[in-house]
Amino acid sequence: MTEQNTQSKGREPWIHLYGLTLAELRTWLEEQGEPGYRAAQLFDWMYKKRVTSVDAMTNLPKALRNVIRERARLVTMEELTRQVSKKDGTTKFLFRLFDGATVETVLMRHSYGNSVCVSSQVGCHMGCQFCASTLGGLVRNLEAGEMVEQVLACQRMLDQEGQRVSSVVVMGSGEPLENYGATLRFIRLITADEGLRIGQRHITVSTSGMVPAIRKLAEERLQITLAVSLHAPNDEVRSRLMPINRAYPIAVLLEACREYWEKTGRRLTFEYALIGGINDRLDQADELADRLRGLPCHVNLIPVNYVPERRFDRTPRRQVEAFRERLERHGISCTVRREMGADIAAACGQLRAGYELTEA
Repeated sequence: MTEQNTQSKGREPWIHLYGLTLAELRTWLEEQGEPGYRAAQLFDWMYKKRVTSVDAMTNLPKALRNVIRERARLVTMEELTRQVSKKDGTTKFLFRLFDGATVETVLMRHSYGNSVCVSSQVGCHMGCQFCASTLGGLVRNLEAGEMVEQVLACQRMLDQEGQRVSSVVVMGSGEPLENYGATLRFIRLITADEGLRIGQRHITVSTSGMVPAIRKLAEERLQITLAVSLHAPNDEVRSRLMPINRAYPIAVLLEACREYWEKTGRRLTFEYALIGGINDRLDQADELADRLRGLPCHVNLIPVNYVPERRFDRTPRRQVEAFRERLERHGISCTVRREMGADIAAACGQLRAGYELTEA
């Protein structure tokens, strides 16, 4: 029923409070011999006042606070590093988790609000050739409470400015749909009325193309946005860039995407990282448009991030615009992603990889 820490080393399991729904917290409190109505008070401290210590919960009996300290955890992450872009205010955090693993979170400031990019795994093993987060492989899945904590850490920072988190993108390190249960629980927790109340339509979940999970997600009938990492117009190029394509070729992936659209009514986003000399020719834009024709979607073009270990060349800006214009000429909705945090290595995996290199 509850999200219990099962990955602790040499410790008794404990309950992560941010991994619980209000109903689950009520049940847990009753199991501890406490009245269930205390759950609403506890949630108020967690999500409205956003305290970081049980000691601050002054309207809870001392005995209950002792129970929580002994058998549960509130904040389980420690901030190791915070980098702020001088160009656009993007803030990148590196957190240490309870078991010593590290994970990144990025707060992005837009004209339309503040967005948090959340990681779903420590590391990643999908093997995408242009991504830094996959370099060290997968360490473990994140629990839903650890994902919630990432959003709350950013919200606490914004509280000092009288602002709030308006949207969440699960596009940090990891493949969210491989960590399906925790990702779904995370969505339900941050959208709850008694929690952060972030609307489903302000949440985007990214996937490298795990077809069975896409079909499963479609059955949830959520109103989130699904962003599919496509990055190539054909199987030959995509299989070179993304090993998952060997299991789920483009035709199979797009069939699942169409099913997702039919069952949710939500337009899909396709992420397309432009890599010089590999997937950025105009005839490849034509091929991509043919693939996507008839599918309600939007293409997000992304000039590839520089990753020293990969040595990919960036597509020149003029070619990026030509690629965009060619897609639009075919009737494909398309934009070029605004670069944010370029001066602080804000792309997923870069800060964590640099930190672990210095610690080695």
